[in-house]
Amino acid sequence: MLRKDRYKAFVDYFLKHQPDAETELVYSNPYQLLVAVILSAQCTDKRINQITPRFFERFPDVYSLSEAGQEEIFDLIRSVSYPNNKAKHLAGMARMVVNNFMGEVPSNTEDLQKLPGVGRKTANVILSVVYNAPAMAVDTHVFRVANRIGLTKNATTPLAVEKQLVKNLPQDLIYIAHHWLILHGRYICVARTPKCQICPLTHLCQYYEQLQTASGIKKIAAEKSKKTRSRRKLVEELKKIEVPE
Repeated sequence: MLRKDRYKAFVDYFLKHQPDAETELVYSNPYQLLVAVILSAQCTDKRINQITPRFFERFPDVYSLSEAGQEEIFDLIRSVSYPNNKAKHLAGMARMVVNNFMGEVPSNTEDLQKLPGVGRKTANVILSVVYNAPAMAVDTHVFRVANRIGLTKNATTPLAVEKQLVKNLPQDLIYIAHHWLILHGRYICVARTPKCQICPLTHLCQYYEQLQTASGIKKIAAEKSKKTRSRRKLVEELKKIEVPE
């Protein structure tokens, strides 16, 4: 399958079956999403959604968070991964948003990445989720699924994956394709043992095609080996037969 055909099949399937895919992080405004995404690094969305209600009750806006101390923030997020670093980032992020951006979460990549705890991936999440911008955030799920399916080729870094996806996906669907890839990787195309038996994308998946080819080769080789063993057994049996004079 040509790559352009694979992209078309990918988009056609998800437009039909998941036209309203969205982030599983629970949020009400850009401030809450930014906090949740910073917290979600190396942590599950499920865990973050358990933490944020209490967090936002204590810090309902960026102004209240900007006045908080790192220890106070830490107490509310201690169950996430790397809580010390994240508490430091959240405090610094809030102060910078208040002091440099008049309390408004920036709406462009350059300014977002100036914030503590915000890298390219987090910035792209904010842009795509809040503003439906054509930004592709590449996390471990997006990286894995894009490569497995065959949407990317020789893409060994998140940035390389991002560039290829942005180049080949329809611009108006990049923001939602991010969710398609994440959700597919989270629930079906999992890391260690992808659930190919229930995957609806096997008709376009390069990995599945290769898996079937490899399986077929192994099956043929096994059959040949079995036939060879059968022939040898037959020869040994024939040797035991006494031929009458």
